Amino acid sequence: MKEFTAMDTLIIIGIVVAYILFTTWMTWRLRSKSSGDFMEGSRAMPAFIVGVMLMSEYIGAKSTIGTAQAAFENGFAASWSVIGAAIGFPLFGLLLVKRIYNTGKITISGAIAEKYGTSTKNIISIIMIYALLLVNVGNYVSGAAAISTVLKVNLPIAAFITAIVSTFYFAFGGMKGMAWVTLLHSGIKYFGILVILGVALHMSGGITPMVQQMPDFYWTWDGHIGASTIVAWLIGTIGSIFCTQFVIQAISSTKDAASAKRATWIALLFCLPIAIAIAIIGVAAKFLHPNINSLYALPVFLQDMNPWLAGLVTTSLVASIFVSVSTVALAIASLIVKDFYVPMRNPTPEREFKMTRWLSLAIGFLPLIFVLFVPEVLKLSFFTRAIRLSISVVAMMAFYLPFFKSTRGANAGLIGACVMTSVWYLLGDPFGINNMYIALITPAVIMVLDHLIPQKRPVTKTNMQKSGA
Repeated sequence: MKEFTAMDTLIIIGIVVAYILFTTWMTWRLRSKSSGDFMEGSRAMPAFIVGVMLMSEYIGAKSTIGTAQAAFENGFAASWSVIGAAIGFPLFGLLLVKRIYNTGKITISGAIAEKYGTSTKNIISIIMIYALLLVNVGNYVSGAAAISTVLKVNLPIAAFITAIVSTFYFAFGGMKGMAWVTLLHSGIKYFGILVILGVALHMSGGITPMVQQMPDFYWTWDGHIGASTIVAWLIGTIGSIFCTQFVIQAISSTKDAASAKRATWIALLFCLPIAIAIAIIGVAAKFLHPNINSLYALPVFLQDMNPWLAGLVTTSLVASIFVSVSTVALAIASLIVKDFYVPMRNPTPEREFKMTRWLSLAIGFLPLIFVLFVPEVLKLSFFTRAIRLSISVVAMMAFYLPFFKSTRGANAGLIGACVMTSVWYLLGDPFGINNMYIALITPAVIMVLDHLIPQKRPVTKTNMQKSGA
């Protein structure tokens, strides 16, 4: 593995900086100028753009770097972590898109509040904010890994660079500005991953030598991951799609429910090829560079390119990072503003817009505090999906099982699932039971138990007269 010279590094940095300056200018030109533009793009986004945005939400820096890391350690089966998104988006389109779109809400908490009320809405918002902040911790770690590889800086400095640029994108661009910049970012990201795949296959001599010389588990359907974990990944990814805030916000930005459904199929078409490519890259990294830190399984191939190509590929990874961080941070800002700030302060549209931007700055930098505490990106990624899965369980019961109408049961199910899943994750998944299963089962069990417990009925005047009062 060769090292870049000072001139090589300067070329790469120049390409990356030029791209950042261009997309910054583009964001400023297309920036949101009202709260409606910022939150939902004024419901005028084409289905193709929204489909690309959905793909970028689930195949961003965290999934890209994290899946390659998992493939390096456990084999090609790590691709299931992204294939789950390819399966999940069409299912989301078939089962929930129309129902959520027709509520007119741009937050999942607002949509579920139609059934369970304000207290449930607030609990869902808090849980979602907690999950999404952890998502961005993973995004910052992944992004820093790519940037530090080329710039030769440590992870905290690379994460800080990520925070500065991505915060500008979403704080000024909002949904309207980000939509078009995301299209460019995603195109560059796709190009970069395909180039890395080409370099990896060229250096390894293709797939055949890897299959012949590596342990068998690297090319089995379940690798060293195991069927139980793969099923948990699929459940978690599909379930979290159903309720992730940016996904809800993105489909709400289309002109009608039919366009929103089309967007989910476009997301499928983009997700599937990239899932296979990232997993092959991770396995090839193990084959060619067996002793490196697995976190660098994907960016390690930058060192094997000429500086001009490395500059373009680095730019693609940077684009992936900025898309991931920006979309998640925008979702957090929307939840805080729509579910807490607006109901409490009832601001004018101008004041709401101004407060959203100030909150965006804080949201962009908060995850930096936790960057050094996340060694395994993919595990964190699926834990955050487990947290969101519990919200999807409540949402499905709200929309499809109307006899579960107890606000008390919904609230207890959400809080119980969040606490149980977090504790299970921190304990290292005791008894080999993935925390995803805890997130799936806990809210349903609690809501069923609540349904079996009689609700206290309010005492009415008629009942008092019958009792002789």
